[in-house]
Amino acid sequence: MDFKEFLEWHINIGSFKLTMAHFAITLLVLMIAKTLTWLFHHVLLERYFSKKKVDKGRQIALRQFLSYIIWVLAVFAILELFGVSSMIWASSAALLVGIGLGLQDSFKDLISGIIILVEGTVEVGDILEVDGIVARVISIGLRTSKLETRDRVSILIPNSKLVVNQVTNWTHDDFPTRFHVKVGVAYGSDLQLVTNLLIKAAESNEQVLTDPPVTVQFKHFGDSALEFELLFYTKEFFRIEVVKSEIRYVIDQLFKENQVHIPFPQRDVWLRKLEEGA
Repeated sequence: MDFKEFLEWHINIGSFKLTMAHFAITLLVLMIAKTLTWLFHHVLLERYFSKKKVDKGRQIALRQFLSYIIWVLAVFAILELFGVSSMIWASSAALLVGIGLGLQDSFKDLISGIIILVEGTVEVGDILEVDGIVARVISIGLRTSKLETRDRVSILIPNSKLVVNQVTNWTHDDFPTRFHVKVGVAYGSDLQLVTNLLIKAAESNEQVLTDPPVTVQFKHFGDSALEFELLFYTKEFFRIEVVKSEIRYVIDQLFKENQVHIPFPQRDVWLRKLEEGA
């Protein structure tokens, strides 16, 4: 048997004739797909990443996305070779419409994943606030992204939620963010002393920046207290509640040392004696 006869050797599956040439071309298509994947990953993308200084998370996601594209095209090429794709599209139009409707959310998540990768609005390591939950981005996939909360709980977020919904990205810009701590002191307190103590408490924390400086605002004459707000800048977004807690501990200690009192809510009740027979 010569090489031509070997390629023409076939197996009949119903009306379809499967030849060795089909197997040879399939193997060739798979090898080409694997070669293209390696070429994109280790040559073209490496140069692009080094030139653009792309973060590691986006590198992984982009490699994954390109791999999907190459292998999907390879599968369709093989199906076309076997003459299966046209049969599938022709005979399963209604089924595909149903599948499309059922997977529209997944498709939306997939498109959102591509948008995130292209725009770079969300990157691995970013700290996001989604639906009131603060979490750090661990990985970005094509359909979902993995986040880790402050309690070290891993959650999966559909990419569409990161694109369509309102999301706060605390680390999108390399600028510090301002946070505040509210405190009330008793009427009659030395306001300048209170201001100095609040600033001292904030500046004692190593996570608080000195530029921009710490400031204090006298907010309100409250029902039971004079209300102040301590304002400070920091780049520690993920553990900000820990920073606030540490500052409150210092405030309490400084107030005790300087005889500044934090009042509890008070109400004056007036009793009027009713006249007899009323």
